Amino acid sequence: MRWRGGGPDRPLLLLVLLLSVFGVLVLYSAGQTDVPNFAATGAWRRQLVWLVAGTVTGYMVFRASPRFLEWGALPTYVVSMLLLVLTLFIGGGAGTASGTRSWLYLGGHAVGQPAEFAKLATVLILARHLSGRREAPENLSDLLPACGLAGLPALLVLAQPDLGSALVFVGILFAMLFWVGTSPTLLFMLASPVGSLLLAFNLYSWVGWMLLLGLLIALWRPFFWEGIAVALANSVMGFIALPVWRGLAPYQQNRLLTFLNPEVDPQRAGYHAIQSRVAIGSGGWFGNGFLNGPQKRLAFLPEQHTDFIFAVVGEELGFLGVLAALVLFLSLFMVLVRIARRATDPFSGLAVFGFLGLLFTHVYENVGMTVNVTPITGIPLPFFSYGGSFLLASAAGLGIAFRVARDARSGGYADI
Repeated sequence: MRWRGGGPDRPLLLLVLLLSVFGVLVLYSAGQTDVPNFAATGAWRRQLVWLVAGTVTGYMVFRASPRFLEWGALPTYVVSMLLLVLTLFIGGGAGTASGTRSWLYLGGHAVGQPAEFAKLATVLILARHLSGRREAPENLSDLLPACGLAGLPALLVLAQPDLGSALVFVGILFAMLFWVGTSPTLLFMLASPVGSLLLAFNLYSWVGWMLLLGLLIALWRPFFWEGIAVALANSVMGFIALPVWRGLAPYQQNRLLTFLNPEVDPQRAGYHAIQSRVAIGSGGWFGNGFLNGPQKRLAFLPEQHTDFIFAVVGEELGFLGVLAALVLFLSLFMVLVRIARRATDPFSGLAVFGFLGLLFTHVYENVGMTVNVTPITGIPLPFFSYGGSFLLASAAGLGIAFRVARDARSGGYADI
């Protein structure tokens, strides 16, 4: 087969292949247990089927021009929002998310998670919106349309409830706002209400936060109404913290509490975090050996083929295996940054960097919860965790990146 403009971006292709092979091998190991684990056993075979489907999906997206993707961003976004609304009414749960409404069913069979496709749709609609601007956002009012486009799916997903996926939309938003040149000051003011919400559970910390925020506003001297809006938003978040807490599902409350101290409930809510830390800690520098993780083999490690698959890497391959996986992810992010910088038009660059923000948020949340740096949110690790919806959405995002890289090469750039 001859490729117009040359073959696919070689560094990107190499990293995708390495991560895919690494992920399938770890997924195969996750299914090798000494006690029955029907969900994990054979997951690697099903993942191979999804990889084939993902390759086809990625190639189809690769064949589409950026102009077609830009034109299709709005209808894709609208359809994905309608699917999210539909999921709230007729959706159901599956696996560890059995208590949520995040899956659509057809004939009694789960056919996919609309939230995964909504993430990529949000990347595209934000790329279309932000690429139409002639200059970087200068005040909070300039950010409102983008916040609305990312906030709508985030709220719909949060209502399922799926906190982990809702946070991904926030990561996408901030990544793309950063890429168009939004100042750190504006980004901080935009994010400050979240800090107020988190600190409001302690009166002294919240008062200290509000005093610090007031000092920063005085130093930065934003428009008068912006300063008032930021102070008001932070105050409101402080007052609604308790109702928001009560509105969380019991399992979400337990996850947040045990994040602070897993030993509070070691047999139930804190079990996942404790077993994950034990598994990773037992790996040492070189690990227990491929297929030989004791926590995994005895099925003490929960959801070892999905949410906590990174703990299998740490247990069996040790610090060096963890380092290798993180280096591969970092290399992938650097290649995507290079592709975004060399894009031939603003929409293409924003789409690639938004996809990078999507992947980065997934990696940060998943690895973070595995080592108890972030609360457990139940979110897949790209290339490693078993699952079809996220894999297909990721393949489509990679198809966009390959296309943008090819167009840049046609404009005179090399692969490195």
